[in-house]
Amino acid sequence: MARLKEKYTSEIVSALMKQFEIKNKLASPRIDKIVLNMGVGKALENKRRLECATRDMSLIAGQKPVITIAKQSIAGFKLREGQSIGCKVTLRGERMYEFLDRLITIVIPRIRDFRGVSRKSFDKAGNYSIGMQEQTIFPEINLDKMEFSQGMDITIVTSNSDREKSLELLSLFGMPFKKN
Repeated sequence: MARLKEKYTSEIVSALMKQFEIKNKLASPRIDKIVLNMGVGKALENKRRLECATRDMSLIAGQKPVITIAKQSIAGFKLREGQSIGCKVTLRGERMYEFLDRLITIVIPRIRDFRGVSRKSFDKAGNYSIGMQEQTIFPEINLDKMEFSQGMDITIVTSNSDREKSLELLSLFGMPFKKN
């Protein structure tokens, strides 16, 4: 069992139930999935960028990404409907907890001039999003073989619809939020 999953079942659930006065274990907030997304807009000019992005994404996530395609044409961006424009991966279960563990303990501390992640990146549904400037902060990426630097979005989807509960859940997992 993943380390964070074990921590969630043994410590975090009881702490959340006590703090928010939840009577049922199943009603306590939990992480449903983590979605990794790379929008590769420059793939329109160079198809090799999308291939490199999918290779890097598969190394980071541990599973093969899905190629995302444009839903509509936008003349200003020279984009046609049906063109490959990026890639994404949805992590659930054990892989999700292992990725979250690597993100919190290894990847985020490697960010240059890091002072904590923002507390304001929650949406109305209680989901948390982080934008990474480049994929080189992940230890799985070999800098010698990397051809293009590419940013990515990481969205942590929670089961509840309350920002306060989601913030507390991620704090208990060890997410390093900024001090206000």
